Amino acid sequence: MGFKNLLYKVENQIAEIVLNRPDKMNSLDEELIGDITNIFNDFSTNREVSVVVLTGSNNNFCSGLYLDYLQKISKYDILQNKADSQKFKDMLLSIYNCSKPVVAKVSGYCLAGGCGIASACDIIVADETAKFGYTEVKIGFIPAIVMLFLLKRVSENHAKDLLLTARWIGSAEAERIGFINHSVKSSEMDSRVNEICEMMKKNSANSLALVKEMFTNISGMNFEQALDYACDLNAITRMTDDCKKGIANFLSKGK
Repeated sequence: MGFKNLLYKVENQIAEIVLNRPDKMNSLDEELIGDITNIFNDFSTNREVSVVVLTGSNNNFCSGLYLDYLQKISKYDILQNKADSQKFKDMLLSIYNCSKPVVAKVSGYCLAGGCGIASACDIIVADETAKFGYTEVKIGFIPAIVMLFLLKRVSENHAKDLLLTARWIGSAEAERIGFINHSVKSSEMDSRVNEICEMMKKNSANSLALVKEMFTNISGMNFEQALDYACDLNAITRMTDDCKKGIANFLSKGK
């Protein structure tokens, strides 16, 4: 795969994707949105990949939409805007629905659409330089699509604070409200991310994919439906080779 503003590598079953438009703080345009979608769809089915790390170049994660792209979409008609919004939604879903665990590694600016990308990841690790903010209302836009992913991470109380004020927060506050999982020093970032990746690599890939699938599906179910669905998946999982081998290994250690 060849990409203009995206770098990637796979080593020891860990894929690292780097948003790479450093002179524009890794901002998004339609090409980069499409490339992110495509690479996550590929890694979701790639057997050589167990975990995906998403980060940005030059000590920034993603500052949102590229200014030239904003100018372009400001001239779209309603149908063009609807199609463009669908592409942004598809990108976020490609991250959220990826069958592999996804870790966001955040330094510097993580704003607007960039915050949306981080919120679609499973685990967010950020250092003391990270700046999170949903700035859409400042320019007469609304954080419509990213709001739904934000509400999967924080309470409505915190979401309203972030979305209505458009204020920026650092990693310490982001951790306190539950938006990110780990706030670390810059010097500890790589080791913490690697530690998390190695822990997940040791787990059953099939089980991880099913757990992620459950998070996606149960949100649209009532409690009884969710329990019935959980029972079905529980029964199915018991029939997999991963589960049978895992139980056999566990029992053999107890003898």
